[in-house]
Amino acid sequence: MIKLDVKDLQKHYEDFLDKEVTINGWVRNHREQKNFGFIDFYDGTCFKTVQVVYEQDINNFEDVQKIKVGSSICVSGVVVKSLGKGQTFEIKAKEITLLGDAPDDYPIQPKRHTREFLREQAYLRPRTNLFQAIFRIRSVAAMAIHSYFQERGYIYVHTPLITCADCEGSDQMFKVTTFNFNDLPKDENGKVDFSKDLFGKQAFITGSGQLHGETFAMAFKNIYTFGPTFRTENSNTKIHANEFWMIEPEMAFCDLNGLMDIEEEMLKYVINYVLEKCPDEINFCDNFVEKGLKQKLLALVNSNFTRIDHKDVIDILKKANVKWEFEPDYGEDIAKEHEKYITEYFNGPVFITNWPKDIKAYYMKLNDDNKTVAAVDLVVPQAGELMGGSQREEDYDKLVKRMDEMGVQKEGIEWYLNLRRFGGCVHSGFGMGFERLIIYLTGVDNIRDVIPFPRTPKNCDY
Repeated sequence: MIKLDVKDLQKHYEDFLDKEVTINGWVRNHREQKNFGFIDFYDGTCFKTVQVVYEQDINNFEDVQKIKVGSSICVSGVVVKSLGKGQTFEIKAKEITLLGDAPDDYPIQPKRHTREFLREQAYLRPRTNLFQAIFRIRSVAAMAIHSYFQERGYIYVHTPLITCADCEGSDQMFKVTTFNFNDLPKDENGKVDFSKDLFGKQAFITGSGQLHGETFAMAFKNIYTFGPTFRTENSNTKIHANEFWMIEPEMAFCDLNGLMDIEEEMLKYVINYVLEKCPDEINFCDNFVEKGLKQKLLALVNSNFTRIDHKDVIDILKKANVKWEFEPDYGEDIAKEHEKYITEYFNGPVFITNWPKDIKAYYMKLNDDNKTVAAVDLVVPQAGELMGGSQREEDYDKLVKRMDEMGVQKEGIEWYLNLRRFGGCVHSGFGMGFERLIIYLTGVDNIRDVIPFPRTPKNCDY
């Protein structure tokens, strides 16, 4: 008798025809008839299920007929060609053993559940077709990201989750403390005395690995971080969460144009990788989540990415015969409606470059016009912004001046400034929210449905 995973059976079923095999997994559906029954069986090793057929001659027929949806079972039987629709083979069971029962009120019944309901059952929703597809695509996409950078010699850096470096603004960062809130130590001015805390200073949970990543880029040339980040933003949109994953590469001796080359190449690589490794999951999402998903992804990997200055984008928007909800302006960010228009205008992904300095971060390279910075946002059809990056300011004096202008504290990140003094060079980097990528790859439009256990305002269940 051969013990198998369903993925191996699906790939090589012809090798096992008329042979007896054993599989372990769960019951997704059970259709009992008077003299026989069908079990829709899965084990999580691949997206497809296996039909198990049993008849009255099985030893424990009456017990098997009582097996409920959600139960775990062990099936031993012969692989045979299927005469029914929807499968090329099935297993004619000789023995079915109940391993773990499930009650009648098991929440995941064989019917269509709303995504809102499934969020309330987050610990069980990976058992459904939708979330089997989403989280396998998420796993494969993560592997694709590592493969892209590892194949090109990048160093994977584990930047700290606990940090004293303020990259995104301390008002957006969670605070870390060991203090008893009912007995806070105070200094002579009545303020909390963080010198008595565990780290001897105020500490945060990171909102970005960029600053630490730059230090390693100045030693290894090309590096990337890929891990969880945290923001305190009290936003209840479909694309914001308080805990999410970020991919943040940093490259030495790389300018803005080189950065865009890497962004485009990486995104196409990841999408091709997922299309190759997850055909069943992509087809499912195409059929049941977003019609035309596969074509959208194929169109992106076969497209040329447009590169255009922010100023020129605003020119196009202002000339457009459109009544905007938010009027485009040269000194401002662009809205979702603008991103949609510009990707349709160019019929593909667009790199928007050279943004007004006043709406971008202090560490971005100041251009010669002293009005813009060498920043870039990648906007893609049907999704909007997917990546954001910049050439970093390598000039020590200019960086200090920008920090002073923007009121950014230098205390605690002197080491970051010193990178410009100790063998600094032109360097660039970008960030991509991993969940934004999964939303794009699956067509699922809510970030709460592409994270196993979402952390959003007023929601920290499980």
